[in-house]
Amino acid sequence: MAVEVVMPKLGMAMKEGSVSLWHKKEGDPVTKGEIIANIGSEKIETDLEAPADGVLLKIAVPEGEGVPPGTVIGYIGQPGEQVGGVAAGAAEGPTADGSPSGGAVPDAAPAGGTVSSEAPAHGRDIKISPVARKMAEAAGLDIAKLTGTGPQGRITKEDVEHAIANPPSAPAAPASAEEAAASSDGASAAPSAATAVPSGFTEHTEQIPVTGIRKVIAARMHDSLQQSAQLTLTLRADVTDLLALQRQMSETAQRQHEVKLTVTDFISRAVVLSLKRHKQMNSAYIDDRIHVFDHVHLGIAVALDKGLVVPVIRHADRYSVLDLSRQIKALAQQARNGQLGSDALQGSTFTITNLGAYGIDYFTPILNTPEAGILGVGSVAEMPVYKGDSLQRRSLLPLSLTFDHRVLDGAPAAEFLRAVKDALEDPYRLVL
Repeated sequence: MAVEVVMPKLGMAMKEGSVSLWHKKEGDPVTKGEIIANIGSEKIETDLEAPADGVLLKIAVPEGEGVPPGTVIGYIGQPGEQVGGVAAGAAEGPTADGSPSGGAVPDAAPAGGTVSSEAPAHGRDIKISPVARKMAEAAGLDIAKLTGTGPQGRITKEDVEHAIANPPSAPAAPASAEEAAASSDGASAAPSAATAVPSGFTEHTEQIPVTGIRKVIAARMHDSLQQSAQLTLTLRADVTDLLALQRQMSETAQRQHEVKLTVTDFISRAVVLSLKRHKQMNSAYIDDRIHVFDHVHLGIAVALDKGLVVPVIRHADRYSVLDLSRQIKALAQQARNGQLGSDALQGSTFTITNLGAYGIDYFTPILNTPEAGILGVGSVAEMPVYKGDSLQRRSLLPLSLTFDHRVLDGAPAAEFLRAVKDALEDPYRLVL
């Protein structure tokens, strides 16, 4: 009996998920535990493993189509096995490119008439798979001008790929002044593939639909820049003593508490203490009001293969450096395993993002709105620094603070950033 492949529930609040990518085609052999697809929701994207050995008999949900958790998105079984009483090769429903798998089930005709053999005037009535439609829109193709090779003339992903790889020649000049005027005032049709793909590109350009977590990130980052007045301040903190303290404590913490202390743990503690002293930075701009928080819910950005998430340490002001370290590592691991619920990704009052591991110095982090601030951490660099009259080798840490100028001005933001610097340069304050 065929085994159902279902859309998993990625968090308690998940209402819809989609297949970002099928790694297998219908008829391909699969092994239990093998990754067969990438599954994404608005918050998380993860791999989907095959629940059984066999072949992928049928793909019931194409790439990019949203369905509720628990929906059957495919079937795995033995070659020729029936799915729901129908042979796999003739089963109803769309394949990975959105066309009927067996070609025997025609698309439903529009209300009030039959399907015309000619392309309809409106794009929404054209028979085209969801993935093919998204690819055509991204490439600027007029789908009314595409020729479908799927059943009943349906436009498939392969048809769009062919159109992108073989753009039509540029249209001839208008035959009259009236036509030229119509063209110049925007009366012409949608841009063709020739205008969408830069001239000189003869090889096929991959088109990647923006779905799942990538789509959410794109929307949030754009909205953040559109809906706030962002300014970034930078400085360096001398963390020479902090690194020495971290090395001293690391072995003891590992042995007695099974916690590996990192510089990020100390930075988090310094930020929390500074936010308690400079509460205007621990705020949010919501509905023309500045909400100043007594608690600190600290967001820590975590980079994933498919994007970025910001799990939240609630009431971080109640934690010691050791406790913060445990929380940071636990949440980061859950994020990488796709185990975070939506509640763990909401409600932060301030965020830290660290690109030091990539050798980055200063950068401009984008606010995690409606928060008023986000701290970017760069890579520690060894530099010569004068201490009095002597030149010493010191470890300097780049810090980049982006803040919402609607909430506070440059001076109080600079005071907060200076407070973080002072705390890092007097590291024993962070453990007492």
